[in-house]
Amino acid sequence: MSTAPGSSSPAVRSAAPAPALITPDGTTTIAQSVVQKIAGMAATDVSGVYQLGGSAANALSSLKNRLPGSSAPSVTQGVSVEVGDTEATAEINLTAEYGVAIHDVAAAVRRNVMSAVTRMTGLTVTRVDVNVDDVHLPTDTSSDPSSS
Repeated sequence: MSTAPGSSSPAVRSAAPAPALITPDGTTTIAQSVVQKIAGMAATDVSGVYQLGGSAANALSSLKNRLPGSSAPSVTQGVSVEVGDTEATAEINLTAEYGVAIHDVAAAVRRNVMSAVTRMTGLTVTRVDVNVDDVHLPTDTSSDPSSS
């Protein structure tokens, strides 16, 4: 194991630095809702994710979507984020497709969310927790997550 010059502690290698959000010329602030939308879109792009949100949230959304004038489910449903000055964390609740390797889907969601948020905002994503709340079975009554 290498050590930092003049130090007995191990050298720390970091990934490529993210764009500066705090500079002498000013500060860039990224709203929590922006990070939440980016994380939600990145999570839904992963194959094997049926829909975002837990069973209870999806049931309420289903009722709401049947009301006249209602819109499609929100991309932020099931997505919680915390945003600091230079770092962010995310928690993604989702329903997986039956038959997929859930641990692989969770790892892919984690990678996709971290990559998209960092690339689009410059924030360092320190943690993405993925909670698989349900599995969509082929025999479930709705075959389209936007119509449930």
